[in-house]
Amino acid sequence: MKADNAIPLCNSAELQDGGLAVPFDVSYQGMTCRAFAVRFEGQIHAYLNRCSHVAMEMDYQPNRFFDTTGRWLICSTHGALYAPDTGACVDGPCRHKLVKIALSESDGVVHWHTQYNLQPVEF
Repeated sequence: MKADNAIPLCNSAELQDGGLAVPFDVSYQGMTCRAFAVRFEGQIHAYLNRCSHVAMEMDYQPNRFFDTTGRWLICSTHGALYAPDTGACVDGPCRHKLVKIALSESDGVVHWHTQYNLQPVEF
């Protein structure tokens, strides 16, 4: 298994509070999956793009995850709502938290961090 590595994801300015997400691909438990990063209340967060209700991608338009209030992440298929800062299920048919991906931000760059079950996709 690989050690935790920081992988550049995007410039910090690309993530605006309640705005569009920055998508990226990860290898999660041996499968290629989409993931996304967002900014909420000034902090950056990233999750697998996979609803905990049914393993489907959540965005209702490309890279749009926030509901109309900008307060919750919403699954477009069944309307499950998640807290943007923790990934916790707050309403709807979701059963568990979203799978969180560690991020860091320094010198105007956002990095995602590999973990034993989250690795870069190798082509």
